Amino acid sequence: MSSALRTRPVGILGTGICLPEKVLTNKDLEKMVDTSDEWIRTRTGIVERRIADPDTPTSVLAEKAARMALKNARIKAEDIGLIIVATVTPDMIFPATACLVQNRLGAISAAAFDLEAGCSGFIYGLVSGAQFVASGVYDYVLVIGAETLSRIVNWEDRNTCVLFGDGAGAVVIGPVPNGYGLLGIDLGSDGSGADLLDVPGGGSLNPATKYTVENKMHFLRMNGNEVFKFAVRIIGDSSIRALMSAGLKKEEIDFLIPHQANIRIIQAAVKRLKLSNDKVYVNLDRYGNTSAASVPIALHEAYEEGLIKKDSIIVLVAFGAGLTWGAAVIRWYE
Repeated sequence: MSSALRTRPVGILGTGICLPEKVLTNKDLEKMVDTSDEWIRTRTGIVERRIADPDTPTSVLAEKAARMALKNARIKAEDIGLIIVATVTPDMIFPATACLVQNRLGAISAAAFDLEAGCSGFIYGLVSGAQFVASGVYDYVLVIGAETLSRIVNWEDRNTCVLFGDGAGAVVIGPVPNGYGLLGIDLGSDGSGADLLDVPGGGSLNPATKYTVENKMHFLRMNGNEVFKFAVRIIGDSSIRALMSAGLKKEEIDFLIPHQANIRIIQAAVKRLKLSNDKVYVNLDRYGNTSAASVPIALHEAYEEGLIKKDSIIVLVAFGAGLTWGAAVIRWYE
């Protein structure tokens, strides 16, 4: 372990993803609930989503995404000092999913913990992990956003079951040259909106009982209209605050990677930031809302498609249950 007194720039060294093979289309959902392909497309922009097999927990998706990120970063698992898994669908209440991933990877030197900030979880994890690298406590940190939301979706609720999918995205972060890496951040929360998006059963407030199961309290609930209004405002606001903390203007954005929740929310952010559509990555149509996995999956795909290059100024931004939000400005290094 190096001296914890120094501060150094921190960037993303490698990315990886894992997406289940099973595809659930809007046409499939038409056979399950009272909805239609046209209704889902026009209101959300989603066409299909991935669903994990019943015997595949969140930790397996996280592990596979992590292995790809390690390979792309050219970093060995034993060199990782810390693993952070951002998720709202852990394998179990405890131990942490991150500990299961640490064991499977053989990351013998790594501390590990889970982080729960809803769909903002990956941004929170990225910012948290960066502090350990910047201070010199660890050289390399693995940050993973992984979800099996299909396990907490009520497949009889047409307003929510059409929105979500499963998947995982991971990044390895470490030291980069001066002027690169994480330049600015914005994190925030508003707990007064906690009941707008939640799973009320299973915790210390409503422990699992026959009553909580029969009343479907272990499934995701959402006030869609209120979450939409919050998201439209906060995506632009948080991005601009993160840019300000980096000493940059919105005109300097080369690429925006937003949380993939709803195409209308993304379009509102594009308008607020005055970006052209070719500067925004959208894979919502293929994967739906994968919560904490959303941003790292999109980031990986955008990089693999050559849309992000050295010196690109990118903005990662998300919002989620809590309510929470977060944005990070990065000058890409490779």
